[in-house]
Amino acid sequence: MSDRIEIPQVWHAHRRRWGTLVPWSIWAACSILAIHPAWAADGPLGWFVPTPRQAACDELLPDGTGGQANGNGDVDADADADADADGKDQAAKPSGGQAKPRAASGDDQAEEEKSFFVPARSYGTQPETDPPRYVRNLSEIEFFDRPQFDQDNQEWLDLGLDYRMRYEFRDDDFRRPVAVTDEPFLLRTRAYLGVKEVFDPFRFAIEFEDAGIENSQFPDTPRDVNHNEIVQGYGELFFEHVPGVDRQVRVQAGRVAFEAVDRRLIARNDWRNTTNNFQGLRAMIGQQSDDWQLDLLALNPMILTPYKLDRADDRTAFYGAIGDWRRWSDVITLQPYYLVLDRHPDRVRHAREIHTLAVRGYGVLAESGWDYDSDVAFQFGRDGDNSHRAFACTSEIGYSWSTPSKPRLSVFAGYASGDKDPDDNVSQRFDRLFGFGRPWSADDYFIWSNVIAPKTRLEFQPHEKLRIDIGYGSYWLASATDAWFAADLRDPTGQSGTFLGQEIDVRFRVAATKRTQVTIGYAHFMPGGFTQRVGRSNDSDFFYVETLTNLFK
Repeated sequence: MSDRIEIPQVWHAHRRRWGTLVPWSIWAACSILAIHPAWAADGPLGWFVPTPRQAACDELLPDGTGGQANGNGDVDADADADADADGKDQAAKPSGGQAKPRAASGDDQAEEEKSFFVPARSYGTQPETDPPRYVRNLSEIEFFDRPQFDQDNQEWLDLGLDYRMRYEFRDDDFRRPVAVTDEPFLLRTRAYLGVKEVFDPFRFAIEFEDAGIENSQFPDTPRDVNHNEIVQGYGELFFEHVPGVDRQVRVQAGRVAFEAVDRRLIARNDWRNTTNNFQGLRAMIGQQSDDWQLDLLALNPMILTPYKLDRADDRTAFYGAIGDWRRWSDVITLQPYYLVLDRHPDRVRHAREIHTLAVRGYGVLAESGWDYDSDVAFQFGRDGDNSHRAFACTSEIGYSWSTPSKPRLSVFAGYASGDKDPDDNVSQRFDRLFGFGRPWSADDYFIWSNVIAPKTRLEFQPHEKLRIDIGYGSYWLASATDAWFAADLRDPTGQSGTFLGQEIDVRFRVAATKRTQVTIGYAHFMPGGFTQRVGRSNDSDFFYVETLTNLFK
């Protein structure tokens, strides 16, 4: 008998109805408050607004923007709506579990407060923060343009609530089995509550997500739909300073969602409508500002089901050790990591044991304007009856100009091996595990598997509330006999060649209000020789408009 929880069909209908009405209601309320903060404060919601404080007290408060510092050191007041495709503007904010600096004075205090962390400027590689970027601490929250709460005794609570709606126009979508025009609306609501400090060393957090899709011609899938789910729900033991390791230690147990290294193998996948998550144990030794840090994982991935309760995949284990060495961060930050995917066979899946041994190195070269980012990964193990041997690497070099528009030009090359011969008892197809997809292409057509992808991109900010990036990429199969997975196209003979096609894309991000960001994007894909020979010869167009509203800003 299946261990899934069976739910009557009538409940599925109620979940879908509420999954549509609740996000729309929240989005409408958040939009009104974001666009008309003065009306909200003076009108029928005025009773909820804190009493204004004296001007002298206001001068003692921080700026209250709730934004994060971007890669150029500026405040990004519009927390990014598209983490999968944002690079230099996403320097991580301090983790909610980090300890405040211990009291000290003079040289000791300067040494103690020194941070070794340097954010990468490479495109789309900044991991989601902990807690997520849409979350604000109670001491930072500003309601309706009125002053914040008193900071005294208000740092124990983290709150977050956001709503995202994205309209997509997709013509000849290569991810679909038929070439048609589809115009879906993707809807997502997230809410977060975290409690810390007051019950130390015990802390806890819970994150809710409701994701749905409307107006699509295709059946619902777990990448777009996951109604009324708890994506995070964990208890945490927090120790500010542990002798022996001489740094902070956090141990989490429960359901977690996070990103690691450059997000290529472990990612929440923010662009996608639903979230990758896990269940199990996670231990973090050190914090972002330390010269070294270690993240240990013992988890089961969650199986997402659109209209049933998600469950942990107890046949699949995911282990990992992820290090950060920042002692030389003025030149290079090193991130060695080791991951193991161990899946036991069941009625529909064969056994797999995939080991990934990798190292990433990135840095910003002082005041020269140059930055770089490289990642090299080897995989070995067993894939069913076959041995597994695979390799992947990425490299990016960028240059930033010190001008008001903050332009950055980058070139990127990515490679992941594909299987050369399905009958040789050796699998060479690189497994991207739980990594992101979209930064490989704006169309979301490629992943880090059986691909060769040189790309170039220009990013700039012509106005304080407008950011633009333009990109061009070309794509080949690493192995002509293996598949292009997103399009489910393959020529096992290898006679159709390897050139998949070219893509150009452009994106505009506008900080419409303090709480609302609007993103408009377009991508055009031109099929290459392989794609045309296997039967998909038409160009593909993708246009989207996305609004992201964050209640707390």
